Amino acid sequence: MIKFTRVSKEYPQRGYALRDVSLYVNKSEFVFLTGHSGSGKSTTMRLIHMSDLPSAGEINVNGYSSNRVTRRDLWKVRRLIGMVFQDFRLLPGRTALENVAFALEVTGAPRKAISGRAKRLLAQVGFTPEPSAVVEQLSGGERQRVAIARALANDPDILLADEPTGNLDEHATREILDLFQDINKNGTSVLIATHDTHLIGRHPNARVIELDQGRLVNAAQAEAS
Repeated sequence: MIKFTRVSKEYPQRGYALRDVSLYVNKSEFVFLTGHSGSGKSTTMRLIHMSDLPSAGEINVNGYSSNRVTRRDLWKVRRLIGMVFQDFRLLPGRTALENVAFALEVTGAPRKAISGRAKRLLAQVGFTPEPSAVVEQLSGGERQRVAIARALANDPDILLADEPTGNLDEHATREILDLFQDINKNGTSVLIATHDTHLIGRHPNARVIELDQGRLVNAAQAEAS
């Protein structure tokens, strides 16, 4: 599903964010990507999404290689991936329903089907307020549920979550992690970037990939498929 082969990423003036990293995420796997701030977690996420391309090495996402990717391929890769962020990145001044509906519009969903599909996605992630609630009126946990519903608009094969519980209290964190586990049980590969060891401890069966200053230091268990 995801494979890095000796990947390095160098930025002008900032130097190397990743150095010679080889890792994988199998189909339908649940994986934590961990490491201190600046270890390369967010860079890894951008490279998987192919928002960035590596300076050296190769990334393969569901058969698409970073060494041969075209603009058309990039669009296809990004349709495979849902993204969730720490700061939610919802459209301000819009309702929960409008935020999810906008994602469906972008994907080209039939206009007549958008409202119903958006409501079903909100229900799928356990969003209980009225869909007409403006996002600024929602709690952090509720906003993150909207963000996850939006990320599922493409019915993605892969869900990437970059510090998704960083702005949440302990109760909301537990609920959001449970939601990610439910999504994974339905067959979606889930990769969560976090420096929170307590969060990782709540899911002891997940595989952990650890980075330190841009280098891979641990990628325990399982075999690449």
